[in-house]
Amino acid sequence: MKCFRHLMMRVVVLTLFFLIFPQKVYAYLNPGTGSYILQLIIAALLGGLVAVKIFWNKIKIFFKNLFSRREKHEKDKD
Repeated sequence: MKCFRHLMMRVVVLTLFFLIFPQKVYAYLNPGTGSYILQLIIAALLGGLVAVKIFWNKIKIFFKNLFSRREKHEKDKD
């Protein structure tokens, strides 16, 4: 957790640095770039949802077995 906070602090400091001291960049992004990025994000989210839907039974069985082992282990301790 400490490492994650350190990494996030670095990201925030670097982002602020680049926002406060911008450099001139001679580049062009056409208007379709934003919609393409949006399409990629939506496709990734929907792809993830489809994958979860396809493997939902396996996911349920995994967690069911995981928690039943814990309960069984706790009963064996008593």
